Amino acid sequence: MLKVNKTLTYSGDEMVEVLKEIEYILISLHKMGSHYAETLPDSYVEYANETTKFIDDNNICERLSGIRKILSSKFDTSLGEDDMDDLERACEDIEYWIPKNEL
Repeated sequence: MLKVNKTLTYSGDEMVEVLKEIEYILISLHKMGSHYAETLPDSYVEYANETTKFIDDNNICERLSGIRKILSSKFDTSLGEDDMDDLERACEDIEYWIPKNEL
């Protein structure tokens, strides 16, 4: 990792925005899980539908993208010898979701 990327500084406003978004998503998902926990597995379909509806109706992917934009904006994106920047290198081993039929 580049030395400049080892310590990053964010404004209070940036961190408040990030934390508010995380709080909204985390607490909402927790409340849904708690609400349906008592009736699972009988209510699994309803729980899955409600979770999907929450993600879609509340632009959760856009919100997470905004968080990523704020957090990644401070990184120096100079490419290393491997033609990757520090964030690309750090994320290259993440195992992303894939459909079951592609496993």
